[in-house]
Amino acid sequence: MGALATLDYIVLAIYLLVVVAVCLRVSRRSPDSDELFLAGRSLGAGVVGLSLFASNISSTTLIGLPGAAWNSGIAVANYEWMAALVLVFTAVFVAPTLLGNRITTLPELLERRFDARMRKYLSGVSVFLSIVLDTAGSLFAGALVLQVFFPGLPLGATIAALAVFAGLYTAAGGLRAVVYTDVLQSVVLLAGSAMLAWLVFAEFDFSWAAVKAAVPEDHLSLIRPIDDPHLPWLGTLVGLPILGFYYWTMNQYVSQRLLGARDMKAAGGGALLAAGLKLLPLFLMVLPGAMAISLLPDLQRSDEVFPRLLAEYAPAGLVGLVLAALLAAIMSSVDSALNSASTLITLDFVQPRRPGLDTRALARLGRWTTLGLMAVAALWAPMIQSFPGLFAYLQQAFAYVTPPLVAVFALAFLDRRLGARAALYATASGHAFSAAWFVATQLGWIDLHFTIVAGLLFVVTVVFAFAWRRVTGETPAPAALAVIDQAAASASPAWLRPAALAMTVATAALVLAFW
Repeated sequence: MGALATLDYIVLAIYLLVVVAVCLRVSRRSPDSDELFLAGRSLGAGVVGLSLFASNISSTTLIGLPGAAWNSGIAVANYEWMAALVLVFTAVFVAPTLLGNRITTLPELLERRFDARMRKYLSGVSVFLSIVLDTAGSLFAGALVLQVFFPGLPLGATIAALAVFAGLYTAAGGLRAVVYTDVLQSVVLLAGSAMLAWLVFAEFDFSWAAVKAAVPEDHLSLIRPIDDPHLPWLGTLVGLPILGFYYWTMNQYVSQRLLGARDMKAAGGGALLAAGLKLLPLFLMVLPGAMAISLLPDLQRSDEVFPRLLAEYAPAGLVGLVLAALLAAIMSSVDSALNSASTLITLDFVQPRRPGLDTRALARLGRWTTLGLMAVAALWAPMIQSFPGLFAYLQQAFAYVTPPLVAVFALAFLDRRLGARAALYATASGHAFSAAWFVATQLGWIDLHFTIVAGLLFVVTVVFAFAWRRVTGETPAPAALAVIDQAAASASPAWLRPAALAMTVATAALVLAFW
């Protein structure tokens, strides 16, 4: 197990050469800040959609989804189809406001609606999550798989090499280099995952009846009992929409693709394309992981499922392709997180303090920031091995940090009486309550699934917002409300809502099929 054939090395080499060639071609533009951070607002629907998908389907996903499915069943795919619904909602209701106001970063929207403090609050939290969760998690997962095939590789050095490669081409080419390499990477990722899933299904003679006979019944159901320790149905209902909304709408790491779209046709079409692609992981990653419970029953750690499936069942050549897909996933996630974090620091913290900097100076600062963040993520990534599982590490952190942010973001649109001070105090109060709940959970005083906790934290923050609104007695200025008015939104194409409805129906059909 773990040996690569000559053909595998050839496939890997071709992939790396193509990525470098694409990056070099794009980076010749010597981008200014608008080009570096938003690709000149020129991205089409196909590029937006494929890049959204590739930046999300990271090495943490390739490792985490099969591992979680092996451990507890296919309910982990609820994160994926819920993301499709969130993307549909964003395309119809949020993207028009973002593009109509020509927003550069999501925190900028909160500054226009509230004040600069809310912008910095959201930006600071987003940078932290991008580096500690998205970037570090992707580097750790990639190194974990590479060690299966190259057992002599030290964890720290492997993480450092991956970080340097992704960091350099992100700093050189900016968002345009990120999204165009993402297009290539999403194709490789889908092809490699599909072929591995096909080989795993072949072990059951392509018989769904054989799969059902070999896999425990509760492992093949999306909807689990309310006392399920892994993902209860109530958590799916009240927690996953909140986590998904932060990730797909408020997270600069993902939403930057929408902000770089040339118009609403491109943004809406790209979001719906990504929504459709998010229905595929159930078949390409989750079900193979569930099947592996009968193929690989003696694993010590769930994070080993994907690399073991690859080593045991993929033939020469395909191993190289799937490893290329893995590298694609690492690169697309790391470059996305680094570019977005660099954008937030440069535009939300530095530019307001030094408004005299021209676009070239901002771009130069952005490049150095990218490299610095890369180093921080590479240093933190080895620490993840002390946590019980990669997927749990990612999702539980999001569940405690993001609900207060989502609550205030939603109220920014829905409550026209919410002022800047009440919004800031409510967010801080929500995070204080979240921190106290987390401590109580760690001490064993409370035992509630983190997805249900996410819903609870959302409701508590809304209550805090209403309370602080009464205490402050503040009334938003007309200019603050203008940003959310329909008049400020970009016009959506006529086909967007019918297409969004069709995608919603397709998602519902998928859920019912695996209920």
